[in-house]
Amino acid sequence: MSDKRSEISQLGEFGLIDHISENFNPKNASSVKGIGDDAAVITAGDDCLLISTDMLVEGIHFDLAYTPIQHLGYKAVAVNVSDIAAMNGVAEQITVSIALSNRFSVEAVDALYAGIKSACENYKVDLVGGDTTSSVSGLIISITVLGRAKKENITYRSGAKLNDIICVTGDLGAAFMGYRYLNARNKFTSAIRICNRILKSMNIW
Repeated sequence: MSDKRSEISQLGEFGLIDHISENFNPKNASSVKGIGDDAAVITAGDDCLLISTDMLVEGIHFDLAYTPIQHLGYKAVAVNVSDIAAMNGVAEQITVSIALSNRFSVEAVDALYAGIKSACENYKVDLVGGDTTSSVSGLIISITVLGRAKKENITYRSGAKLNDIICVTGDLGAAFMGYRYLNARNKFTSAIRICNRILKSMNIW
């Protein structure tokens, strides 16, 4: 290992992915598409298998002070299914792996999986496996989704061309604005609590 230290922040998420993928080239004929798109593409008979994995980390991708854990379970599935849809495929199965700290109860896990089940029913995918382990830093959710598509119907990022029409669903920026609002409200509430404690300690309140 070199003594030189390079900061990951200099690369960014996609730069880091490109850096990692430089040393990995598919060797099997069945590996149609590897790292670098919304999902990997694997030959599977007359169709292609689409595989994608996403990880959600507490404090990075979500804050349970704002997000009901059942809603988080639904979201965790939805963000994975969207990767298959982005490549014009149909999601069929998921595996769910979670890491939990000891502040989570069995009831919290039940609520998380109730959200996962609701998303599975909505998107018509089957939960077929996963893993559980402990965590010292809150909740981590990792979901792998498997989908299927005809090879000729798969849409790749590289197929995008100048002047193509981009279509989206929902309200762009709504989630970010909601987060900003909740974050501001949480900071305001915390400030009020601190002021109240100070006033009480001074026998003013």
